[in-house]
Amino acid sequence: MRARGSERGEEEEKEKEKEKEKEKEKEKEKEKEKEKEKEKEKEKEKEKEKEKEKEKEKEKEKEKEKEKEKEKEKEKEKEKEKEKEKEKEKEKER
Repeated sequence: MRARGSERGEEEEKEKEKEKEKEKEKEKEKEKEKEKEKEKEKEKEKEKEKEKEKEKEKEKEKEKEKEKEKEKEKEKEKEKEKEKEKEKEKEKER
């Protein structure tokens, strides 16, 4: 009887060990999943950064355009001034 009991006990121990191993495997899988999620998050962050950079570039372009417009306006003003000067000269000649 005792022999059978100890055999049964050994079987139970083996079963417990198998269960522990299964649990460890599950934990490993969970960890892997967590790592994957972290990687996904990192990727999202990188994408956000890229978007921010694009926005900055767009803003820079807008600023450049504004500057060009200002320059054009200055040129127009200069032209107007020249025209006025010409008119004055004509008046003097008359």
